[in-house]
Amino acid sequence: MIRRLALAVIVTALALTAVTTLSTVKARPAGASSPAPAYWLVASDGGIFSFGGAQFYGSTGNIRLNQPIVGMAATPDGGGYWMVASDGGIFSYGDAQFHGSTGNIRLNQPVVGMAPTPDGGGYWLVASDGGIFSFGDAQFWGSTGNLRLNKPVVGMAATADGRGYWLVASDGGIFAFGDAQFWGSTGNLVLNRPVIGMLTGPNGNGYFLVASDGGMFSFGSAPFFGSLGGLPLKRPIVAAAATPTKNGYWMTDSAGLVSNFGSASYFGSAPSPLNRPVVGMADAPGSGGFFGGSYPSGAYGYDISNFQCGNFPSGAHTIGIVQVDGASSSFPNPCLAQEAAWAGGGLNLYTFLTYQTSGSGPGSCNGDQACNAGWNAGVHAFQDAQAAGVDAGVPWWLDVESGFWSGSPAENAQFVQGAITALHNTEGVADVGIYASPGVWNSIVGSYQPDVPYWMADWTGSGPASCADIVNWQARGKLLPSGPLEVVQYASDTYDHDYAC
Repeated sequence: MIRRLALAVIVTALALTAVTTLSTVKARPAGASSPAPAYWLVASDGGIFSFGGAQFYGSTGNIRLNQPIVGMAATPDGGGYWMVASDGGIFSYGDAQFHGSTGNIRLNQPVVGMAPTPDGGGYWLVASDGGIFSFGDAQFWGSTGNLRLNKPVVGMAATADGRGYWLVASDGGIFAFGDAQFWGSTGNLVLNRPVIGMLTGPNGNGYFLVASDGGMFSFGSAPFFGSLGGLPLKRPIVAAAATPTKNGYWMTDSAGLVSNFGSASYFGSAPSPLNRPVVGMADAPGSGGFFGGSYPSGAYGYDISNFQCGNFPSGAHTIGIVQVDGASSSFPNPCLAQEAAWAGGGLNLYTFLTYQTSGSGPGSCNGDQACNAGWNAGVHAFQDAQAAGVDAGVPWWLDVESGFWSGSPAENAQFVQGAITALHNTEGVADVGIYASPGVWNSIVGSYQPDVPYWMADWTGSGPASCADIVNWQARGKLLPSGPLEVVQYASDTYDHDYAC
């Protein structure tokens, strides 16, 4: 990495960024709107994880449940949520009111999901045989409880006016009741993986179906924003949620690793390891805060590479960011294991990206050779870390510096995105961020702004002295990664010094 800043900036850096809270919630860059569409995740023990500034209203994580939680739903104003268990037991938090449950009823088949009415005055529960249970002001519009189904029902969604609902089966078969219109299904297709749920489209005039491999199927007015179909995922997708305007959506796997599409911003993933797997998610109003930062605000330390082999920084440090590869898919750091041991509990990893092309890659790259090569580079770096006996599941950074790229910013951006996708979606790394100099980032990738954390690099002796400097770069029209600024590289001598924002 570039090492040119003088030690004189240290005092300035620490003075301008002297925030010592240990919170892992970080403000998003200046200009972020509020409230922002955010999300909750729920685990099978009822543990709740809040992201993007979504409020925590309570959970059953410390309660012994009769049956596991299978899903959740938010109130219309986002001021609360319900959780539903497989026996139909309901748990209400915030402004979510309890309208009844099937917790004391012997069911023919387990409950698999729920949907609230538009005013939050009631809800429906659906069982795997398509049986419907209505509570509060939720009206019964029909069910498949008396039909023999080809595949079990896995979820439901209500129409915009609450005068109807859809049920979806694991083969993507759709059953419409009340004023819910049929817009299409995958019931006559052979799917790679089963459907696990559905989301409504804009104004209820369509819907999305979500499969366990992250495949997304859009019907009616529901626009397609992308999917994980074709990627070799480590764990199955178990739930999804759409933004309030339906112009984006999130997916989560069983470990709580969140992927975002369209205008849905990424605010973090569940901490690892989890006590129980994630089983559901819901959209929420938030502040735009980011959960899952690598280091507590105010932490300091170093990043090191093969150039520091056998000559590690001494003294106390929290930050320890260690090089894995010195070029895309090559030059593994021979001292990686020793440097990772030096980093200790503050270990993050980075890999130095250099432009390449490849004829082979995942389906998500749609044959783009730069994207293919970036994806291969991400997988290769992960495997190199594993081969060195290092914990490869820690946060990763992609080092993007000038002098190693093609003349096409669009293809350079494809390469970087391929590497992000490989680490985040294929290898299951919760947090993948960008290390780059703010003055040269756009000259490499054009207007590309991945929604991932940013580590602002030292550059040519006049780079960042503090976390506050990002505002100056944004004022100059720099289109930097739009995730939170997490780390600045604020000084260099024998070592690169880093500070957590």
